[in-house]
Amino acid sequence: MHTKSVERVITPKPSHFVGDGFIVHNFIPNVAQLSMIRMSPFILLDYNAPHYFPPTDTPRGVGVHPHHGFEMVTIVYKGNIAHHESAGNSDVINEGDVPWMTAASGILHKKYHEQAFSKQGGDFQMVLLWVNLPAKYKMSPHKYQGITKDLFSKVTLNQAGDTAKVIARNYHGTIGAAKTFTPIHLLNAKVPPGGRANFSFPTPYNTTLLAIQGRITINQKEQVDAEFCTF
Repeated sequence: MHTKSVERVITPKPSHFVGDGFIVHNFIPNVAQLSMIRMSPFILLDYNAPHYFPPTDTPRGVGVHPHHGFEMVTIVYKGNIAHHESAGNSDVINEGDVPWMTAASGILHKKYHEQAFSKQGGDFQMVLLWVNLPAKYKMSPHKYQGITKDLFSKVTLNQAGDTAKVIARNYHGTIGAAKTFTPIHLLNAKVPPGGRANFSFPTPYNTTLLAIQGRITINQKEQVDAEFCTF
């Protein structure tokens, strides 16, 4: 068995607004263009750490903008998002949902805080991941998978019974809900304080880990705090 070593721990750049509804730390690309090249097929990783938005009658968000040639994955931890795009898909992304949008040949897209969430205000937290498409699929028809939290299968990580949701592909026989063009494994894991878990992935795969709460120790020596990323 080959143990992957930690090549780099990335400290996030200062947060910045995307539109007026998302305040994110950027991890990919981060250090010049190194992490974009190194982390192929992942071309962007933004993390909106928990942020309180006060009530408003005008939903905050990002207006109409184009996407082409990649897949956009949104993992919502807190808050609700209204999603609309030019192919006619429109839904509300709730806490725990992971919509998977394949822009491919091109799409116009906009997203805002859902109206009821905007009116009452509250904490907002999410991850945004862009996955590059192989060249032969970049002009494929647009596809949208509105994957709700009840559709995810879980895999057991240790004898204590801690689990991870399998978002994409096949992890030790547990099939993820998302259908992807690129062979990637995407997990959402939660291990309580003092817990331990082993993860295994194909040797040639690029691997990254984003810590969003607490502190973790990797390979019994590398410590990573919340809102840091490793690869």
